[in-house]
Amino acid sequence: MRYLYIALIVAFASAVAMFKFQNLEAATVTLWSMSLTLPMSILVLLVYVLGMLTGGFVLALLRIWIQGAKGRAE
Repeated sequence: MRYLYIALIVAFASAVAMFKFQNLEAATVTLWSMSLTLPMSILVLLVYVLGMLTGGFVLALLRIWIQGAKGRAE
């Protein structure tokens, strides 16, 4: 089973490396008067991480609100 996990890690790392090297062209993101130019692969990674962080925050916030609503109703 250990070798299966190692193979999966190697396959995932290879896929990430291929994505990185095949998406080297630059992309510009503009928000109001600010702009940022990054390689596409870095931009996708940043958006993914930002999505994980904000998604976790929103779920935690919803849980707190639901618990608060249940506490007040009793």
